[in-house]
Amino acid sequence: MVMRKFLLEDPARPAKTSDNKATRERIVDALMALTAEGAVINHDLVAERAGVSRRTAYRYFPDQEALRSAVLQRMNNVSASPRSLDALLDGLESRFGDYDAHADAMMVLTTTAEGRTTRNMAKPERVTAYRAMLGDATAYLPEPDRRWAIAAIQLMGSDFAWREMRDQWDMDGEESAAAVRWAIETLLADLERRGNKPLSEGPVAASEAA
Repeated sequence: MVMRKFLLEDPARPAKTSDNKATRERIVDALMALTAEGAVINHDLVAERAGVSRRTAYRYFPDQEALRSAVLQRMNNVSASPRSLDALLDGLESRFGDYDAHADAMMVLTTTAEGRTTRNMAKPERVTAYRAMLGDATAYLPEPDRRWAIAAIQLMGSDFAWREMRDQWDMDGEESAAAVRWAIETLLADLERRGNKPLSEGPVAASEAA
């Protein structure tokens, strides 16, 4: 009698087929839906929502950090930090429009403890990107004024600014982008005139510029 060996596929192991990507995307879709609902994310909830086993959820995303990273990576397709001033300013309308399209998830990311923990995973990359982007514009400012100026501009272009304009002023992404662009360009014009004058001394009038 010929003995045959049958290799049974582990249902918890990502298959080396097109199903691999589909399963991962289904899990991330479940993560995003739970995030938009403000749920405290865990593997049991994710597995149930995605329609996969708990083992499968752990196989793709082995811990809480991996789950949060998956949410952040998906949202980074919407809210990744721009890499230049032109990208920041020219991309505001598109970026804020994308925030409108993902409003539920964006609200959770900016208002809940779970969402802010997830969002802050990108803090080192965000700070590095904005320091590089505004390096020339703030070159003559001493610390901590340089950090203050960069922080103010980063805030203006952030999802937090979008959220407040949406909540408090009933503005959509297009309106918010126009207001933010004006504010950032006003700050940049002041920085160009300012030189090393401390921020605590207030704005620099055009007539004061050397």
